[in-house]
Amino acid sequence: QVQLVESGGGLVQAGGSLRLSCAASGSIFNIDPMDWYRQAPGKQRELVAALTAGGSTHYVDSVKGRFTISRDNAKNTVYLQMNSLKPEDTAVYYCHLGVLVSGGYYYDDLWGRGTQVTVSS
Repeated sequence: QVQLVESGGGLVQAGGSLRLSCAASGSIFNIDPMDWYRQAPGKQRELVAALTAGGSTHYVDSVKGRFTISRDNAKNTVYLQMNSLKPEDTAVYYCHLGVLVSGGYYYDDLWGRGTQVTVSS
């Protein structure tokens, strides 16, 4: 059993910063990939940032240069550093992981419960 706990969301003024965390717990052998998605009211969920075990990253164009995805393997945690936040970044942010547990089972579609990010103008 793998559980994901997200934290770090909140209310911030435009131009501010937040750091989201997603910690995975359980008998984890490896995590790949690590993604952050977001869903704004009335919009479809979109992939914001992705990080593979090999270190490759992908960002949606709207956050390039402002957001950074990173990982701490020792803590089984993925982060999303968000700088220069804009009102259009307001959304619920979800982590999405693929997790290989001890024993060889691979959970390919694990989602966090989401954390609200609100950016005021």
